Amino acid sequence: MMLHTVAVIPALPLFGFLVLITVGRRIGDPKAGWIATGAIGAAFVATVVTVAGLFGRAPAQRHFVQNLFAWIPVGGLHVNVAFLADPLSLTMALFVTGVSTLIHLYAIGYMKDDRDYSKFFIYFNLFVFSMLMLVLSDNFVLTFLGWEGVGACSYFLISYWFERDSAATAGKFAFIVNRIGDAGFLLAIFLLFGHTGSVSFEGVFGAAPHLSSVTVEAACLLFFLGAVGKSAQLPLSLWLADAMEGPTPVSALIHAATMVTAGVYLMARVAPLLHLAPVAAWVVAGVGVATAFVAATIGTAQDDIKKVLAYSTVSQLGYMMLGVGSGAYTAAIFLMVTHAFYKALLFLGSGSVIHAMGGEQDIKKMGGLRRYMPITSVTFIIAWLSIAGVPPFSGFFSKGDVLSAAFVKSPVLWAVGALTAVLTAYYMGREVYLVFFGDKRWPAPSGDSAHGHGHGGEPAEPSWVMWFPLVVLAGLATIAGLLNFPHFHTLQFLDKWLDPVFGPYTAALTVSTGGKWLLAGADGVLALTGVGIAAKLWRTRWENPSLEPQFLRSSWGLYTVYDVAVSKPAQAVAAFAASVVESKIIDGAVNGVGSLTRWSGSQARRLQTGYVRSYALGITAGAVLLLGYMIARAG
Repeated sequence: MMLHTVAVIPALPLFGFLVLITVGRRIGDPKAGWIATGAIGAAFVATVVTVAGLFGRAPAQRHFVQNLFAWIPVGGLHVNVAFLADPLSLTMALFVTGVSTLIHLYAIGYMKDDRDYSKFFIYFNLFVFSMLMLVLSDNFVLTFLGWEGVGACSYFLISYWFERDSAATAGKFAFIVNRIGDAGFLLAIFLLFGHTGSVSFEGVFGAAPHLSSVTVEAACLLFFLGAVGKSAQLPLSLWLADAMEGPTPVSALIHAATMVTAGVYLMARVAPLLHLAPVAAWVVAGVGVATAFVAATIGTAQDDIKKVLAYSTVSQLGYMMLGVGSGAYTAAIFLMVTHAFYKALLFLGSGSVIHAMGGEQDIKKMGGLRRYMPITSVTFIIAWLSIAGVPPFSGFFSKGDVLSAAFVKSPVLWAVGALTAVLTAYYMGREVYLVFFGDKRWPAPSGDSAHGHGHGGEPAEPSWVMWFPLVVLAGLATIAGLLNFPHFHTLQFLDKWLDPVFGPYTAALTVSTGGKWLLAGADGVLALTGVGIAAKLWRTRWENPSLEPQFLRSSWGLYTVYDVAVSKPAQAVAAFAASVVESKIIDGAVNGVGSLTRWSGSQARRLQTGYVRSYALGITAGAVLLLGYMIARAG
């Protein structure tokens, strides 16, 4: 009976959305925020209840589908609104609702006094509802519905402050880029339905061994195209950096608990297909590790506190794709879970800094904030050590699992991933030292005029609704490695929990026990090396142009590539369509038909003389011609 609560999980944020859209503007700040937060918190409780019900079953029986009603019963296409409770879907739902609850709570304080306060939380609840539909559905079509929902909500939230041109542009950029990936997702669904006659996970995966290798490879590559758009992999990665134009809680929600993790979830969900598609698996791993490395290098030269974090998200998503492509699906999900904790913490911490600095986001204009914001600084440093992979923080264990699997697949993949790990520890350390250490580089405003400043115009910690989530997330980022403690079988909880989903498809880790410990030691050394380099170069200085080349500041020139390869050709095509196709061909054809009709009418009008003798002459002439024709035929 506990498993039937799986349908309640997405229903609760939907209920919150409906309540807020009805009375949100009337109740305003902060009640609208508390209702939204309560709806997501209740969804978290429902998820815990469902997890408990599934955990009570034997591992082989941890698969439950709750079918609500038939949605599309058309010919051979039967799509139900049905929810799947299995270890993967509930793992996703657990961290989505848990982390989203903390972000909602934080937003109550961060968005205070915003003129569209209730509208913000309407979008927030709808965002979480869409993500839960995505991860809990039992078929590709319903998954696609949630997929499109998070895409639409990201547009609403990234462009939330649409009065700013940069925010409006960023929202459109994200929306358009994601449509490219969506085309791949749809084509994959069409392809699989054409060959299997089903869109349900069970039907497609059951038929997978009987499909041709070409069909499976094509389906996996098309799914990966969808994941490239949604999870910001090369070459469609830049939209995620521009998405920083939205309010900071939006950045935290998109990066940590929703949307960008959807692509990784999709590729993990299709593990039964990807297991049969070695070429696609190599593409996933190769694109993932390339994305991780390129984004990490870009992160070393950014000055916007949120853009550094944005590129770190792109890089971490690349690691997750590396894990998926290496056949280490549990490792990819493990990294996704730990990443949700420390990335939410990093973004919320950056929001506290921005709040305290009156909206300033340039890390070169900060410095020394640890003396004014001890809670934010300590929790931010914990998040840094976690994402850097410093033991014993959670990122050490989750990233280490991915790198170990990459080593088995290819030492080259491991080498690039290892170099990226050093870069991660370095660029995050650079941000920490520039923001929280050294001398202050910000002018003290007079009085309390600057929003977020404390008494005397100095930065200060935010209210408890903003710092409490930081403390909780810092605790989770510290201990989450225990979810899948390596090298001790009895402590590998996540491996055992996800085994019914990934067990038959996971690549064997063909490394000796000594080799595993050696790789783990290397992971720790790599992380500490990056931390040490950051300390050496940035602890006491705030400028070093030689370490921030324009090539990296400009994101490897990818914006220029977009402009030359996409924007300018598209503008040229649009200009040609407007000046030639539209005005000369389409308008010309329409106007030509009108002119021809007018000319023919004017010519035909001359036949209407009004004289009876003219009409009689015409009839006689016609009769003569007709008679002549008949005589000729008869002869």
